[in-house]
Amino acid sequence: MRRLILNSAVSLDGYIAKADGSVDWLHDPDYEIPDEDYGLGAFYKSIDTTLMGNNTYQGILQFDVPFPYPETTNYVFTRSREHRDTEYVNFISEDVVKFVKKLKAGKGEDIWLIGGGQVNTLLLENNLIDLIILTIVPRILGKGIPLFPDIKEDIKFDLCATREYGSGLLQLELRSKGRK
Repeated sequence: MRRLILNSAVSLDGYIAKADGSVDWLHDPDYEIPDEDYGLGAFYKSIDTTLMGNNTYQGILQFDVPFPYPETTNYVFTRSREHRDTEYVNFISEDVVKFVKKLKAGKGEDIWLIGGGQVNTLLLENNLIDLIILTIVPRILGKGIPLFPDIKEDIKFDLCATREYGSGLLQLELRSKGRK
């Protein structure tokens, strides 16, 4: 069975984006180290599929670069049936949980859950996230989009690995221990 991995950066106060959805705070020169990609290169080679919510996708389109994941199969969850698939993206308006269960049961490499918060919460509450890789950025945003908004359960995790970077970023690898 394929693994679903949530790999995300998060502020010290638990936000994955500012309130307006921007992630410009992640591109601070203080966090840039020559030849350091914070493990993303190796991680990217281990996946062949990405999942994201429509707000996250719309945020990615605001970057002044070509679509960043052209080598993978990319699914964007949306409530609208108006979206049309593109060269790089398949829009999914069906039941997210059923779709992800089917995707995980199929053949392929690991699946990257890029986010956002609502999709993260839905998949976590349905026990579909196998691994969480969090890169903690030493910055407090004060408000924004939480990693898991409106989580309704107490879910415990095992810490599997940590990585410290010279820029001050700390990466945690966590596996769910399940509901308390």
